[in-house]
Amino acid sequence: MTKISGIFAATMSVLNSDLSLNIEKTINHAEKLIDQGCHGTAIFGSTGQSQLISISEKIDLLNKLSRSKYKDKHLIGTGLNSLGETINFMKIASSLNFNKFLIMPPAYYKYGDSEVIEFYTRIIESIPESKIILYNFEKLCGYKFSIDCVKELVKKFPSQIVGVKDSSYNLFENLKLENFSIFPGSELKLLKGLQLGCSGIITATCNVTAEISRKVYDDFHSGKEQSFNKKLCNIRTAFDKFNLISGLHTFYSQDNEIYKNILPPLSLLNKIDEKDLIDTLKDLNFTTKSSLAA
Repeated sequence: MTKISGIFAATMSVLNSDLSLNIEKTINHAEKLIDQGCHGTAIFGSTGQSQLISISEKIDLLNKLSRSKYKDKHLIGTGLNSLGETINFMKIASSLNFNKFLIMPPAYYKYGDSEVIEFYTRIIESIPESKIILYNFEKLCGYKFSIDCVKELVKKFPSQIVGVKDSSYNLFENLKLENFSIFPGSELKLLKGLQLGCSGIITATCNVTAEISRKVYDDFHSGKEQSFNKKLCNIRTAFDKFNLISGLHTFYSQDNEIYKNILPPLSLLNKIDEKDLIDTLKDLNFTTKSSLAA
């Protein structure tokens, strides 16, 4: 399998007014990001409110997504605590010829490396054709991957454990593995990560920075002078002041009110924070029309 690399958006889920998943518009949103420059997307990551969306809706989306012209460009997030439900969901995805997954260890419970290895072992023994990108985000699940744990998983399953999304940022500078993809979880780490040999990024804010993130990525690989990285970092910093899901839905809702729909206990930004975000982005000459605007 070719090493996974590039700019990936942890894509948003689009909801109807009754908070059901709008499958067609969620897929269209993801495909639009690819058209704007993303090499792919992560469907049902934390940004997509995966932990709050029903399994039946996820399965319905996979069935429709399997007919997408970009079906090979999507990583499938699971967003499930239950080992059994994770395996069953992945089996359904595999039956639809999706085999690249983004999987975080379960939230809430306390555990260590040996338990994490057992968790992924059970998954891989059930779906040996899977290609798994580990999701390292201690803030969300309470566990942070160690370098030793990742190395042990790769040693045990070299064909299945193919990468890591590092949103805890304890791995991307120090983990070195051959033919293994490393994706920092922020545009702030994109250029430094590329300089260190990382594969790209998987981030929430690529929902708005797809074009400019791709420009930074392409300029690095072509040896061109970086002319957009500062702006890219400033945009990410503006969103980092707030909950990213709230900020993204608030930003998108400026042009389309459907993005105001968000699953409790999440919410849009309050009016003060909304004004702060939008004003900051205007000061950066950043709009929904083109992130490469001067």
